[in-house]
Amino acid sequence: MNDLRLHQLEMLHLLWLAPALIAVFIYAANRRKQALAKFVGTTGLDRIGLTVRPGARVRKAILSTAAVALIIVALARPAWNPTERNVSRRGRDVVFVLDVSRSMLAEDLPPSRLDRAKLAILDAIESLEGDRVSLVAFAGAATVKCPLTLDYGFFRMALEDISPDSVARGGTLIGDALRKALSEVFDDKPSQFRDVILITDGEDHESFPIEAAAALGERGVRLIAIGLGDEDAGKRIPMTDEAGRTTFLTYDGREVWSKLDASSLRKMASSTPGGRYLNVATGAFDLGEIYQQLIASADRRDLEERTIERYEEKFQIFLGAGFLLLCFESLIRERRR
Repeated sequence: MNDLRLHQLEMLHLLWLAPALIAVFIYAANRRKQALAKFVGTTGLDRIGLTVRPGARVRKAILSTAAVALIIVALARPAWNPTERNVSRRGRDVVFVLDVSRSMLAEDLPPSRLDRAKLAILDAIESLEGDRVSLVAFAGAATVKCPLTLDYGFFRMALEDISPDSVARGGTLIGDALRKALSEVFDDKPSQFRDVILITDGEDHESFPIEAAAALGERGVRLIAIGLGDEDAGKRIPMTDEAGRTTFLTYDGREVWSKLDASSLRKMASSTPGGRYLNVATGAFDLGEIYQQLIASADRRDLEERTIERYEEKFQIFLGAGFLLLCFESLIRERRR
């Protein structure tokens, strides 16, 4: 046995059950003796004692306690005989750039463009295969909500908190969001193993998004643009007032109608190597399937290589021994034939 390791060391705290179990056996034996003495008297108790096998109950108690202790040790997952193994992780770096401007509250893609986008991203996370992911939210400004990480649980938490209030300034500046991803999420080295998934309705307030997309392309980053919203008539943007009533966003006394700007998104995607534009509009889309087709099947790089020690799990030995002791305990008779 070399280099014993317990993977669940905290389970050994349960060994305090062993002395507690012994105390219960002693207490039960005394109570049983007192009850018999009251029922048959001292003379009858001596007669009954002749039919009992001396030490049988003691042996049963010892076997039961030992079995419980062995089962607890098995729960601690003992392991030994470590072997070294080289492990390499391959994957891509994927940044989700999500539009959280007021126009994403339009309900032409129910329940809203923003809610539909968040659900789609969650579906994509379920399909991840070792890729690092990041989240950038933008409206009139852009902010990195989650840096590149393999902690998908943390990514989900960051995504669930996303709303139009996640960015302090209103508006829609797609170009600034792409530049934020390029400068604060990716490193300075050009690489063909990077993707930006932009989810937006395409409306932009003169942030030069096509030029920003071209800068991504120069660094080898591929842009996958997903356009949400009605491209023809558009949709009004619902707002809730202080009384809880639903109204619609207005500007200079007129209701604002938000449309999908597919033309700009197409130009942005074509500015990057292998870029794609997906015109979802008001239809259904499965971002998990899109990920599988466009990203999971793409070339991957070695992101990390390290040597790990793998131990042979031996909890089965202790679990089996504990079960055998319980079987032996059940075979011991307390009384003579």
